[in-house]
Amino acid sequence: MTPFEQARIFLGVAGGIAAYKAAALTSTLVQRGASVDVVMTAEAERFVAPLTFASLTARPVYTSLWDLPERIPHIRLVREAAVALVAPATANVIAKLAAGIADDILTAALLAARIPRILAPAMNEAMYEDAATQANLSALQARGYEIVAPERGFLAEREQGLGRLASEERLLEALERALQRRTSLQGTRVAITAGPTREAFDPVRFVSNASTGSTGIELAREAALRGARVTLLLGPTLLEPPAGVDVVRVTTARELYDAALAHATGADLVIASAAVADWRPAESSDSKLKKGSAELVVPFEANPDVLAALGKAKGASFLVGFAAETDDHEANARAKLRAKHLDAIAVNDVRGERGFGLGPNELVLLWGETGRKELGRADKTTLAARLLDWIEELMQCS
Repeated sequence: MTPFEQARIFLGVAGGIAAYKAAALTSTLVQRGASVDVVMTAEAERFVAPLTFASLTARPVYTSLWDLPERIPHIRLVREAAVALVAPATANVIAKLAAGIADDILTAALLAARIPRILAPAMNEAMYEDAATQANLSALQARGYEIVAPERGFLAEREQGLGRLASEERLLEALERALQRRTSLQGTRVAITAGPTREAFDPVRFVSNASTGSTGIELAREAALRGARVTLLLGPTLLEPPAGVDVVRVTTARELYDAALAHATGADLVIASAAVADWRPAESSDSKLKKGSAELVVPFEANPDVLAALGKAKGASFLVGFAAETDDHEANARAKLRAKHLDAIAVNDVRGERGFGLGPNELVLLWGETGRKELGRADKTTLAARLLDWIEELMQCS
């Protein structure tokens, strides 16, 4: 069975002369067993009629947000598809996506998509090389879009240049990579710890940290998209966990310790991204402590080391830790890697609360004595995919 058989593909067609090539690509995909949902911009209809794609796919072609509005197609289509490809992607569509503009069915659907998104630019060479277009493509790439660069050849303006739509072979290769990634963890048991812990010293006050659990949540989402059976051990957060994963809620480090040994032991892959409090108040008052003239002194005691316990009990599990560091980042992370019997560790700089919350992060993955890979700075959805790509590669080599 090839990756295309029984695959659902979202194909966006924008208004460029290369739109006719999208019809040939659609025919190839259908012949290879895929179901293709075609979404066209109004400008694309000036080059190829929707009837062409409807005949090739034996499916409706969507050209407006008001096509079957009761089914909310711009949401439903990207939820049912395994991958989204825009070919050709014009400078206009690229610019709207970079700016978050969703004023037609194509841009609205891509904004709502949580599946791999591929753009195949096609335009005049001057338009493609313009600084605005290049900045837009870089921004989209940082957000997780894959860009299949155009080729040099004969353009609509009857001149040679860079801007010709990538060959069908290259587009098929990009789709195949994305589809294979969707099943790369099929049948794998994955356990992920995420979020902060809270250590109370009275009913309304606690010691915690700035973690929101967003990194672990995105890792859980990505692992589930790749076919894994995911258990997410989640500390206190206002963020919603992804659909399709088992969620175990915890509050304190001791609760996480117990849950981790119960649910992570025996998993094929364990990723410990939780920001666990190292200490807890030695005593906790049953009543709210009242403000007085005296200074409040709260003695602390050590919490159990969740990551060390997972390292001792990991057996055949592949164990990945996280290191949030402010100084000597990689040296401290490598020491943690060795001391806690990890297979790999992701390290980031958290000075000034960098990396916390919903904003971007920057990670470096370390393994063995010298293994090192910079995953770059990106949004956490993109970093989750990059991290899992490398973890899968390391698991295959272990």
